[in-house]
Amino acid sequence: MKIKLIPFALCLSVSLAGNAADFSLTSRDIADNRPLTRREVFNGFGCEGENTSPELSWSNAPSGTKSFAVTVYDPDAPTGSGWWHWTVVNLPLSTKSLSSDAGRHLPPGAVQGRTDYGQPGFGGVCPPVGDKPHHYQFTVWALKVEKLPLDAQAGGALVGYMLNANVQGKATITPIYGR
Repeated sequence: MKIKLIPFALCLSVSLAGNAADFSLTSRDIADNRPLTRREVFNGFGCEGENTSPELSWSNAPSGTKSFAVTVYDPDAPTGSGWWHWTVVNLPLSTKSLSSDAGRHLPPGAVQGRTDYGQPGFGGVCPPVGDKPHHYQFTVWALKVEKLPLDAQAGGALVGYMLNANVQGKATITPIYGR
């Protein structure tokens, strides 16, 4: 009789684990497959926008999470390697959101890496004229370490490498933009 209960108990535990809340990212400013606004557009490179990061909020981080990071990446950029618009690492575990234009007032210890525009901070979207709308991946990363050994000169590829080596979970919103 005990042998028959083990598979039942195993199925029950798998079923309950499947009902656990998933790590999620939400925003009042952006949404999947919806066009970004002038607020999130870069001011330069032929674009005229406000270069403002959107509000982001996350919940249900995986067990064992010790810090967070946020990235904005354009896989559609015609570079052969995409385009990094923003990297923020070393956000404390107590951080559950970033307000709009957060790069100007991040928690102590947080680090913004160098974008593909060549400087740290948020670099808004600016796809080439005539391209199909690009997909912008706004991702929050739950990390298994409190701090990554990165500074403001760290480029997107290095940040991405360190994030993937330490990820517990991630959640993404992917809006679009074309011009």
